Amino acid sequence: MISVFFVTALLLGGCASQQANQSSATATEAQTTPSGQTTTVADNAQFAKLPRLEGMATVVMVVKGQPITIEVDGTNAPVTAGNFVDLVQRGVYNGLVFHRVVREPQPFVVQGGDPQGKDPNVPAERLGTGSFIDPSTSRPRFIPLEIKPQDGKEPIYSQTFEKAGIRSAPALRHKRGAVAMARSAAPDSASAQFYFTLADLPFLDGSYAVFGNVTEGMDVIDSIKGGDRIESAKVTKGAENLKTGS
Repeated sequence: MISVFFVTALLLGGCASQQANQSSATATEAQTTPSGQTTTVADNAQFAKLPRLEGMATVVMVVKGQPITIEVDGTNAPVTAGNFVDLVQRGVYNGLVFHRVVREPQPFVVQGGDPQGKDPNVPAERLGTGSFIDPSTSRPRFIPLEIKPQDGKEPIYSQTFEKAGIRSAPALRHKRGAVAMARSAAPDSASAQFYFTLADLPFLDGSYAVFGNVTEGMDVIDSIKGGDRIESAKVTKGAENLKTGS
């Protein structure tokens, strides 16, 4: 029952239902084929338009004057990692608030990254419903759910492991210090909001996209309270691995 409560909370912290509907309408459903193979980023025109990280990158995020170092894994989650690094480079996360911090009844997540957080006129109760608006299209940018099986060559797109019939563990798991994308119930509704895991959360594996992990600064994350802000976020290594969409 506790895991159901937590997953529900995470879903509510994703994009609004209207945005989820937009995501369903604009993101191509990339599914497991009858032969059991899955589509790749290169196979899907919708995915090809998104930034990709081909390799690893390091992002340093400053909160309360203290650094948090994130290893971003484009090897196992190229689209999700590429989206995050691109948003960091655009300065999207600078000044944004951590709107959801769940530590009771047991440690869960610290979630932030809603672009609405920069607007002082947006009420606190609306935070958790926003997406990144791509200035080139004036529309929200959504990314597909992307999870690579531990024993697979390519990620599974637009499906949870349960729906795809995948029984192996993901290559990137919800260990303490994992960094992953928040989303609504629609699988392809993640945009800018992300979360840090405060504990091992295996019940989220295969349902949400992990794209990196914290290598330094978990003590800073453990001290974050709702309303604390990201002072800055910068790519300090691996920026050359970011490839813009075609």
